[in-house]
Amino acid sequence: MSGAAATLPHPVHVGAGLLARIAALVPAVATAHRVVLVADATADAHHGATLRAALDPARTVTLVVPGGEAHKTRETWGALTDAMLAAGVGRDAVVVALGGGVTGDLAGFVAATYLRGVPVVQCPTTLLAMVDAAIGGKTGVDTPHGKNLVGAFHPPLAVVADVATLATLPPRERAQGLAEALKHGVVADAAYWARTVAALPRPGDDALRAIVEGSVAIKGGVVTRDPHEHGERAILNFGHTVAHALERVTRYAIPHGEAVAIGMVVEADVAHRLGLGDASVRDALADALPRAGLPVHVPRALDAAAIVAATAGDKKTRAGTVRYALPATLGRMARTDDGAWVHPVPDAVVHEALLATRAA
Repeated sequence: MSGAAATLPHPVHVGAGLLARIAALVPAVATAHRVVLVADATADAHHGATLRAALDPARTVTLVVPGGEAHKTRETWGALTDAMLAAGVGRDAVVVALGGGVTGDLAGFVAATYLRGVPVVQCPTTLLAMVDAAIGGKTGVDTPHGKNLVGAFHPPLAVVADVATLATLPPRERAQGLAEALKHGVVADAAYWARTVAALPRPGDDALRAIVEGSVAIKGGVVTRDPHEHGERAILNFGHTVAHALERVTRYAIPHGEAVAIGMVVEADVAHRLGLGDASVRDALADALPRAGLPVHVPRALDAAAIVAATAGDKKTRAGTVRYALPATLGRMARTDDGAWVHPVPDAVVHEALLATRAA
């Protein structure tokens, strides 16, 4: 898939050595009056020089931001937009996001709101961003009340996933992306789940590229059918309601992929408790995730009641009830009697599932 994901309205280029070819892959980068490169410090140190060499230095403004979820804030958004205004960046500009999911979300939100909207090109450099965050056009920042509660849908001109950048990822960072890849198998494709599990614990270069391409195809299909999350797209939030609560109560001490891994086990247990899902989904996750280097237990030091309370900040909450995307079997999500993709779940059931998955 060095070309486009067929189901998405924008191309997703997947391959090695693509950052050096960005101007050829995305002509708008070459023709824009200004290019604003927003990069996190780590990605800039590893890959910024390659990307800048492919851009016109006279037209390029580089803005480096600290990495980590703690910096995905309205304050960082304000600092970036102020810097662009001070540099005289106009509407004939393109924002290029270089880094992980935090950078992509942040730079995308800057692009969505700057002068009421300028284009953005996503250049993810982590497996997590390649398989998930960079695909689908969701952008945003976090607030003290929860993750991604201020944001916009702003699809990129293109996604350039240079898999050569994954060579610089530490093993723990690579595992974060495997959590989202396994999630895609659970929610939509049992065969993809099986192929991904077979590549564990350390997928080689060819397997990583296949994982990226498979996840792009799965997420691309869902996003194309439901671009603004009015229905089916909610299945991509499997594991995330509990995950976001875990991140919030620990002030992001648990990385996103690890929180999603724990969240998937908890939410699969919720599905089984409600009679909506087979216990084999929970058991398959509990077996596969540790092989990917991911946790499956809620840390014992965390208060289950506090985690439940934190789920109230989820975007799927309606009329005071938190709604969850829940798996029926591997590759298929449970639907309500009226066809909805999310289910209202009593807090007490979530509390029980959290206690059941607590670390010994």
